[in-house]
Amino acid sequence: MAVQKNSPTLVVDLDSSVPVVQQIAGGLRRCLLDGDLRPGDALPSSRALARDLGVHFNTVVQAYRELEAEGWLELRRRAGTVVVERRAPRPGVGERERLARRFGAALDDLLARYEARGLDRADLEDRIDEVLDRSGTSERAPARTPAGKGDEE
Repeated sequence: MAVQKNSPTLVVDLDSSVPVVQQIAGGLRRCLLDGDLRPGDALPSSRALARDLGVHFNTVVQAYRELEAEGWLELRRRAGTVVVERRAPRPGVGERERLARRFGAALDDLLARYEARGLDRADLEDRIDEVLDRSGTSERAPARTPAGKGDEE
């Protein structure tokens, strides 16, 4: 992906079980979170990126729209796609719980698929730790106890 000089590289695996649109959106999201793409940076046109990746341009458009909905991008018809300043999301309690359930279900599914291929939980935990280390978020939050519980002596 040619975004600008020294731009990050976006790679998709057309043989992966992960849909290409998710790979593109996820790769761009990681670049945004890591600061490799900053507000004001122009992204390639959907047709140019699709050509570079060997995918249909509508796949790139879908990934761009997903990131636009998350507040990362501004899609300007015939003027290009630009990274915008994004306020840090502050989900309410209900939204946090909904997201936790959704991500928990996705992790349960991932573990089941991992084990179905003959790999065990420890292998998956190692892989998750590698990903967290790479993203700089490997510090685990301390275990929380419900208010009023666990502090008796």
